[in-house]
Amino acid sequence: MTLRDRVNTALKQAMRDKDVSRLATLRLINAAIKDQEIAAREAVDDVGVGDPEVLAILGKMTKQRQESVRAYEEGGRIDLAERERAEVKVIEEFLPRQLNEAEVSDAVDKAIAETGASSIRDMGKVMGVLKQNYTGRIDFGAVGPRVKDRLCQGG
Repeated sequence: MTLRDRVNTALKQAMRDKDVSRLATLRLINAAIKDQEIAAREAVDDVGVGDPEVLAILGKMTKQRQESVRAYEEGGRIDLAERERAEVKVIEEFLPRQLNEAEVSDAVDKAIAETGASSIRDMGKVMGVLKQNYTGRIDFGAVGPRVKDRLCQGG
């Protein structure tokens, strides 16, 4: 079952359960997927949106909500922060398990070995391999500096 199918199944279940907050989040996910599909159709004769694209959409949605939580907490709007946290929980149900620190280090080492990267100029190749193999499982904003450090040490 594709991620999109899982989202649609969960959406139908939320309707049956009359779970209003969950339903709203699932509708947002569905809308984001449809927007991406429309954009892909306009750009090229694409088949549609696959799991990698859905994972990227979900990752982006999660990051946006986490930033909103921080902003709401700083502004003293705890009620809105809690609502955003609830949305993050629903979105994360569809994301694969995040890698822990040791697994991230191992993934970086493997990607460097796979690409034969030896200097900072090879960072794009390494990040490309990581994105291909670990989309939705690694925070690429945090792993970028780690790859850079590893390449600077080696080069």
